[in-house]
Amino acid sequence: TLKGVFYQRAKLIHPQEDLLKGFHPDDRKHHIIINVGGIKYLLPWTTLDEFPLTRLGQLKFCNNFDDILNICDDYDVTCNEFFFDRNPGAFRTILTFLRVGKLRLLREMCALSFQEELLYWGIEEDNLDWCCKRRYLQKMEEFTEINEREDDLIENETTGETVEETKIGLCMKKLQDMVERPQSGLPGKVFACLSVLFVTITAVNLSISTMPDLREEEEKGECSQMCYNIFIVESVCVAWFSLEFLLRFIQAKSKFAFLRRPLTLIDIIAILPYYITLLVDTTSVGYKKPSSGSIYLDKVGLVLRILRALRILYVMRLARHSLGLQTLGLTARRCTREFGLLLLFLCVAIALFAPLLYVIENEMADSQDFTSIPACYWWAVITMTTVGYGDMVPRSIPGQVVALSSILSGILLMAFPVTSIFHTFSRSYIELKQEQERTMYR
Repeated sequence: TLKGVFYQRAKLIHPQEDLLKGFHPDDRKHHIIINVGGIKYLLPWTTLDEFPLTRLGQLKFCNNFDDILNICDDYDVTCNEFFFDRNPGAFRTILTFLRVGKLRLLREMCALSFQEELLYWGIEEDNLDWCCKRRYLQKMEEFTEINEREDDLIENETTGETVEETKIGLCMKKLQDMVERPQSGLPGKVFACLSVLFVTITAVNLSISTMPDLREEEEKGECSQMCYNIFIVESVCVAWFSLEFLLRFIQAKSKFAFLRRPLTLIDIIAILPYYITLLVDTTSVGYKKPSSGSIYLDKVGLVLRILRALRILYVMRLARHSLGLQTLGLTARRCTREFGLLLLFLCVAIALFAPLLYVIENEMADSQDFTSIPACYWWAVITMTTVGYGDMVPRSIPGQVVALSSILSGILLMAFPVTSIFHTFSRSYIELKQEQERTMYR
């Protein structure tokens, strides 16, 4: 690098320096003084020649006082000093770009403020270096999501205020606060507590229904008092979930947008199996399990068992009331690139270690476990993810060396994207928490 390039292209003027002392009228042909927020810089005109489209570069084409004031806030003719009432901290980044052509985003600087400064000084966002540009675009996407959510909240509030004059509008407003905003008051808190309580009861009821005694009764086609009680509890829980779904559907202003939400789809998938099972049970009264010998009835029984297992999706309903689960979902949506990189790393390493171990074990140890390369894929997956079930173990020393290498590489590859995912998680948690506080304040 050339020494003194920063000094030659721009110089910081200290407050104790006297500008009028030693000032010559011919100096204005070579230098200008930029005063941004009280901090002064001495810039040669040659520094601005490379950036004629910027705000500072346009100063060279000003012919009168009015043209100058259209660009800057004030102008001192005596020492050729231009005043700009802007953020001096952001201007340091702009000045670095004018000096060496490198535009960087400071970590302590707000992305929205930086965007405003770039627009003011007439500098394109494409001049950002690739490392800062990726972080800048990510910040802007997050701000866009926050603004969209706030706009939706404001729109809902304004539309609610317009229809609040009628009794129906007032009832819909109260219903919306109760089912969508638990912090709005006592009805919302009670509704949220009941929803969480029924989800817990459903999870416990599903666990009890898989006990061996109850499974034997189901296979024999019998139903004891315990089985009947489980059915009653499940029916009550499904009735509550159905009522909750109907209330949310009624208060939704856009029915189509409501049905497209991920949590709404989870509700539908979790509620429908109960009604389908009930319908199938009533249509096939004489149904018995595999002893009947009917292939059709066997398939119906398999479908029923799969549908009953889908009841565990009720647990996902806790995401409506849990800030942590909402943060997890938002992080997964924002970190798709990081998860894709993690999957790519694992696939490449698995494709490398699985054939290598297959060749070694079949040539040196004559192992019966590693029968094919696809079977070695399973071994590579559980080894690189440090699960290690032990169902497939290399016997030869070279195979064990390959296994050790896959374990170490798996640990490293799993750790690479973790830092980025963790920062995204913490940032998403702070955003959702602030949004929740703003909603409570409204």
